[in-house]
Amino acid sequence: MTLLPFSFDQALCQLIAGPVSVAQEPDAILTSLVQGWGNALWVAQPEYLAACLQACLQSPGPVLECGSGLSTLVLAAAARQTGQPLWVLEHQPRWWQQLQGILHMYQLSAQFPMAPLQDYGPFTWYAPPLAEMPTAFTRVICDGPPGSTPGGRYGLLPVMRERLAPDCLILLDDIERPDEQAIAARWAAELPARYHIAGQDRPYGVIQVLNSSA
Repeated sequence: MTLLPFSFDQALCQLIAGPVSVAQEPDAILTSLVQGWGNALWVAQPEYLAACLQACLQSPGPVLECGSGLSTLVLAAAARQTGQPLWVLEHQPRWWQQLQGILHMYQLSAQFPMAPLQDYGPFTWYAPPLAEMPTAFTRVICDGPPGSTPGGRYGLLPVMRERLAPDCLILLDDIERPDEQAIAARWAAELPARYHIAGQDRPYGVIQVLNSSA
C-alpha cells in the first residue's frame, strides 16, 4: 500500500476526530487531503469533497457512493459521526484492495463490496448486491463508473431507482463534461428531480429528487 504523507495523516485524523466542525471550515483540511492523496488527475477537489461531507453529515439515512477514492475516506469519517450506513461500489480489484487497507488503517468502516461492471443492454453499470443493501438511500455520491463505460453513469437510475428515497440528494462529479450534463438532465426528467450545477473550481451537479407524496 502506498505510504501516505504525514500532512495527509494529520488532516485525515483531524477530520475523523471532528467532521462536524471541519464541515464548517473545510478548506485547509480538505486541501491537505487532496495534496497528499497523490492521484492528481482523478482526485476529487476540496470544493466537491466539502459538498460530499456536508451531504453525508446531513443525511437522515444510508449513503451510497458510486466509485471509490479520497471521497470514500471523507464519507466514512462523516458516517462514523452520524452512525448512518455508508455503501461504496467499486469495480477495480486493485483499487478496491488499496482503499480497504486505508480504511482499516484509520479504523473507518463502510459496506464496500466488489461490484463488477455488468452489461445491462442499453448501458453498463455496477452489479450491486441488492439483496444485502438498504431499501432507501437518502444521499448518493456519484463519481463512477468511468466516463468511458457504455452509458457512463446513467445506470444509477434504472438499477437503483427503487432504492432511492423520495427526497434523495445526488451529487454528480465531472459535470463540466457534456456526457455528465446529459445524464443529469435525463435523471432529472425521469425521476423527476430538480437539477442545477454548483461549484466554481470544478463544477458538480446537484440532483434533488422530488418527493411526489409531499
